[in-house]
Amino acid sequence: MKVWIAGAGHGRGAVVDEAEARIPVADHGITVGDGVFETVRARHGRPFALTRHLRRLARSAEGLGMETPDLDLVAEGVGLAIAANPELTDARVRVTVTDGAGPLGSERAAGEQTLIVALGPFLPIAPHTVVALAPWPRNEFGALAGLKTTSYADNVLALAHAKARGASEAVFRNVSGNLCEGTGSNVFVVLDGRLVTPPLSAGPLAGITRELVLEWYGGEEEDVPMARLPEVSEVFLTSTGRDVQPVLAIDDLKVSQGPGPVTLEAMKVFAERSADDLDP
Repeated sequence: MKVWIAGAGHGRGAVVDEAEARIPVADHGITVGDGVFETVRARHGRPFALTRHLRRLARSAEGLGMETPDLDLVAEGVGLAIAANPELTDARVRVTVTDGAGPLGSERAAGEQTLIVALGPFLPIAPHTVVALAPWPRNEFGALAGLKTTSYADNVLALAHAKARGASEAVFRNVSGNLCEGTGSNVFVVLDGRLVTPPLSAGPLAGITRELVLEWYGGEEEDVPMARLPEVSEVFLTSTGRDVQPVLAIDDLKVSQGPGPVTLEAMKVFAERSADDLDP
C-alpha cells in the first residue's frame, strides 16, 4: 500500500510505500493525541463529499487550537494517494493531521504539521445491524465535543464492548441522559411518527452523511431521552462507511424485524443523490 505524507521531513508531500513513511517518535499525534482526522470514501478512484470532509477537518483543527491545515495541499494528497492505489475500488481514505513534533507532555511547540493520507479497503455494508449501549457517557460539555480528533481511546473501548456482545456499533448517551451518537456513526430514530436525530448541542459529531440525510430526505434535530428508546419504531445509523444502515435491535430491545418505511426511503434517497453528485 502507498501513502501520501507531508511534513515530518517529507516537505510539501510525497507518495511513498507505507513501510517507508516516517514520523518523529515525539509527534504530538502519537504522544498526546493532538491531531484531527477525516475518513473519506472513494469508489473507483473518486472521493465522495471531499469538500465537506475537508471543511470539517479545518473546523476540528481550529476547535483543537491547531493551525488550520492547508486544505488545497491535503486535497492534492488525497488525489495522489488514491491514484497510487488503483486496486482499491472501494477505499477508506484516512486523512490525519497532527500538530507535528512536540514535547513529551501537553505543551505544544511551534513547528511543522504532519499530514498523512492512508488508504485501506471498506468492507461491504451489511443490510442491517444491531447495536449495544456504551456503559460510559459522552460529555457534551467537554472541550472535544463535536471534534473529530485522534483522541479515540473511549471509542476503542466502547466498540470492543459492543463487539463482545455481538453488536457492530456502540451507541452513547450523553451526561444529560439523552441519546448522543455511535463510536463512528450518527443515530436517527423514528419517534412519535417523526424522524429525529440528536442535535449537535447533544454532543455528536456533525457527520457528513447525517448532514446529507437531513438535507436530502429531511428530519428534525431534537433531544431524545434515553428513557424513550423503547418507544422508537425505527432506528438507523449514518456514516461514511455505513451510508444509511437499519438497526434491528439495541441491546435486548428489539426495534423491528426489518427496515421500516422511513428507513427504506432514506436509504433510497441517499443512494440516488450520492450517485448523482460526488461532491455535494
